[in-house]
Amino acid sequence: MAHVENIRIYPVKGLDPTAIESVTVSGAGTLKGDRKYAMVGSDGETLNGKQIDDINEITSRFDPETDVLTVREADTTRRFDLTTERDEASEWFSDFAGEPIELRRREPPAFVDRPALGPSVISTGTLEEIASWFEGMTADGARRRLRPNVEVGGVPAFWEDRFLGDDPSGFEIDGIRLEGAEACGRCVVPTRDPDTGEPIEEFRQRFIERRRETLPEWIDEDAFEHLYTVMVITSIPEPDRGETLRVDDEIDSE
Repeated sequence: MAHVENIRIYPVKGLDPTAIESVTVSGAGTLKGDRKYAMVGSDGETLNGKQIDDINEITSRFDPETDVLTVREADTTRRFDLTTERDEASEWFSDFAGEPIELRRREPPAFVDRPALGPSVISTGTLEEIASWFEGMTADGARRRLRPNVEVGGVPAFWEDRFLGDDPSGFEIDGIRLEGAEACGRCVVPTRDPDTGEPIEEFRQRFIERRRETLPEWIDEDAFEHLYTVMVITSIPEPDRGETLRVDDEIDSE
């Protein structure tokens, strides 16, 4: 049976996720707490693994109840209460990156890449399939590379692709409707090992080749600009905002 397998938010854009059992849909249609904070450069650009190559050297933990961020780099561990110590955290990130960085906070939709849309969705089967394309990669490794919000269990690989195309389509999680809005084109981040930062050579080429070989019959290929794409960005209608998604909630896609 299709169900919510995992929910993850990324409280500080570019850093480690926080796995949670439930999350409220914000008034903007995003998940509350997702990309709530971001590192911002002197030119106003938000920074993550695309701009900071060695960001994988930082491991982090975030407490959504207190906004306390714990970061570890090499043998150094620091804790910052981001409600009162954001300037100190900004200084720490600036020292790490070797350039001025300001840690900023923003209300929903916060710093999500597509502020007009909602959570990203992928199936466990998709993560397992992608992991099988690359030697030594695990499903958890694929999960950390692709950084989804909602993971769906009990369905086949690429189940989420069926909700893209010309005809509006979606599914419900315990009565909350999520509509397929956009295929998620990938960047350089998934090519890198989330622990070491080492890239897989010709990752993009291999990914596209295997993606084409495994396209499900239900896919509308016109919904994809290219095949270096996996995961679906959804949209949650306004009447369902303010509701709560939970791990183990059943999914109805009829």
